Amino acid sequence: MESKILEMQERRRKIELGGGDLRIMKQHEKGKLTARERLDILLDEGTFREINTFIEHRGTHITEEAPGEGVVTGWGKINGRTVYVFAQDFTVFGGALGEMHALKIARIMDLAAKTGAPIIGLNDSGGARIQEGVASLDGYGHIFYRNSIYSGVIPQISVIMGPCAGGAVYSPAITDFIFMVEKTSQMFITGPKVIETVTGEKISSEDLGGARAQSSISGVAHFTAKSEEEVLNDVRRLLSFLPQNNLEDPPQIPYTSDFEDDYRDELMHVVPVEGTKVYDVRDVIHLVVDHGDFMEIHANFAKNAVVGFARMAGQPVGIVANQPKFMAGGLDIDSSDKIARFIRFCDAFNIPLITFEDVTGFIPGVLQEHRGIIRHGAKILYAYSEATVPKITVILRKAFGGAYVAMNSKAIGADLVYAWPTGEVAVMGSEGAANIIYAKEIAESNDPAATRAQKIAEYKEKFSNPYVAAAAGMVDDVIDPRETRMKLLEGLELLRNKRETRPPKKHGNIPL
Repeated sequence: MESKILEMQERRRKIELGGGDLRIMKQHEKGKLTARERLDILLDEGTFREINTFIEHRGTHITEEAPGEGVVTGWGKINGRTVYVFAQDFTVFGGALGEMHALKIARIMDLAAKTGAPIIGLNDSGGARIQEGVASLDGYGHIFYRNSIYSGVIPQISVIMGPCAGGAVYSPAITDFIFMVEKTSQMFITGPKVIETVTGEKISSEDLGGARAQSSISGVAHFTAKSEEEVLNDVRRLLSFLPQNNLEDPPQIPYTSDFEDDYRDELMHVVPVEGTKVYDVRDVIHLVVDHGDFMEIHANFAKNAVVGFARMAGQPVGIVANQPKFMAGGLDIDSSDKIARFIRFCDAFNIPLITFEDVTGFIPGVLQEHRGIIRHGAKILYAYSEATVPKITVILRKAFGGAYVAMNSKAIGADLVYAWPTGEVAVMGSEGAANIIYAKEIAESNDPAATRAQKIAEYKEKFSNPYVAAAAGMVDDVIDPRETRMKLLEGLELLRNKRETRPPKKHGNIPL
């Protein structure tokens, strides 16, 4: 028996060494950690348990060994809660995916779904293993299928820690959140050389699909960090807000209220009364949520909207807000996509939604219209209407036109809507409305400027305030800004046992 155990240990040591010392050294020279080093940082110390360690490829024509099949799979704990993981090993075949490599990933995904725990993929791969031909493509298909079927069942997180090219990018794209490391990770369908050959365009890998490009231009990546250690710690932080699966509530943490007296008066001054003055809506969020702790998602993409996770009395909540610092908080194509997908994630995983509204409308323009602002804007309406989690809206200032309706109005299912006294709920801004309604009177006046100013004031008094909407039942209460946190806490407690269903159906058809 001793000899058998020694043989087992020797085989395991060889697999754990991956591509060997030389390739590990090259990985480190690139500023990258190995697959197992990454798992040591990601998971609670001593909790990782590997599975399918001894799987090998079945390519009889492939002479090179592939220890562990180029991917490490298993489970462990993050903050004491079970997670399933796979980490591609770039030291073995450049992390390329083959038939049995894919089988290892598919099996760990199945275990995650069966037991109701998140799956985290650490991607570092040159793509499909060309030596295995179509079998590697079939392997991707099995992974894509599971990404899709388990979507909304368990949280799925992708961490890009090296190249991720070709068909390989579609698995992360289906998952809930994508993390990237600056300077060392890239995502693209076709690399710079292929693009230059086909289109004549010259571009570097970093400019084409690096962390900056994919987080700020395309919106593919949700988070970026400067180092692998930082990005893996960000994954741990994100999971602290999420339930294990769609049948659980998000994790409540011990709550202290020692900070609450510090923020109230500041809310009186953070939002300018004048609608033309800008401010940072994140200042409002930081003053209202527990200890100012807010994990923003897509921070570099579609900056006219802000989404992310926070806690209220220890309970995780999803925050959606218009950002007046950019585009006056108006909604365009990218911000519509950003908001809608975040809403749908929160609804899938039982995370209440709080909306801070200050929206001028949908952004006008030929480019926006021709690119489909109608179709994209409709996604927000669909997502809020479909969501059955607790939904509370606070109108901070502007709430104009169709964008007012889209930003979680009572008409599309908001449970509670509060407005600050600065709230303006109207079809459009006072200036624009007066110019249209009273155009003839202004034109025929002896003093058009004075008449225009008078009509703007009249419109503002009659329509552009929160009390008209409150009188019609569209706003539940007009509140002192200093009461915002208290009202939200009361609302969340009131809605804790909310039960709401939708008509039975296979699924809806969101305007994609």
